[in-house]
Amino acid sequence: MSEWDATDYAAKSNLLRVVRSEADGFFALAERPDAWEAPTACSQWQVRDLVGHLIDVTESYFVAFDAARGGTAVPDGLGVRVMQQRLDDGAREYRTLSQSEALDRLRGDFTTFMETCEALGSQEWGGLIVTHKYMGPLPAFFYPVFQLMDYGVHSWDIRQGSGRAHGLRGEAADLLVPFMFIVWQATADVPPDAEPCDVGVRITSGHNAGSWRLSAGPSGLAYHQGDVGDAAAVLDFDPGSFVLTAFGRSNSGTISGDMGVADRYLNLFFRI
Repeated sequence: MSEWDATDYAAKSNLLRVVRSEADGFFALAERPDAWEAPTACSQWQVRDLVGHLIDVTESYFVAFDAARGGTAVPDGLGVRVMQQRLDDGAREYRTLSQSEALDRLRGDFTTFMETCEALGSQEWGGLIVTHKYMGPLPAFFYPVFQLMDYGVHSWDIRQGSGRAHGLRGEAADLLVPFMFIVWQATADVPPDAEPCDVGVRITSGHNAGSWRLSAGPSGLAYHQGDVGDAAAVLDFDPGSFVLTAFGRSNSGTISGDMGVADRYLNLFFRI
């Protein structure tokens, strides 16, 4: 199963294949003549803003990788609390570009960054530490995963804005499942006087199916794989519904056990 574990270098080819597939789908949606100012699932963003957002973040990766390889000092990560506003500002900066100008720029950025990812060797995959603008120092493998999040979830956003029934592609969701616990960990907003909240999560299908125990409290969120049989509440998700729930796109999953505990847990997070 190592090809479905993006932290493992053995998954590189599979991961990049799925990223390219999701990017192809994103470009096909964004290049339609009637798409540019169409609404998306992101209530304040049109399709053009998703394209601007991807230009913004991808070009920040170029700076980050250059610094990591060159040993250049970079500022500390800004933290995820400011992401929503900063990313909104960054996306809207590109509204001055026409549809063709913005898409040409993003296609070029994507091609260049895929070349950067392809060039990563087995030691660099987990050993090259690259400072993310918001999250701080991260192993290099996080960056193609971020591209999968962006192209996969934002393609979903465009389709959602169209009003048509649709879903998240299984291969993309499978690869993202382990990283959704990190998203939850980074966005937990537990009041200082709150009592700890312990739940179980089961991913019921896909290449990364399994069970996890999670504990959220004032000191943050911790998680590990393990049996959930004695958890006060258990949340069952398929891979797609788990990804969309972690990103705040939907309220999904099946709850068993204490509904109050589950409700408290699911409402502990801020959106990015």
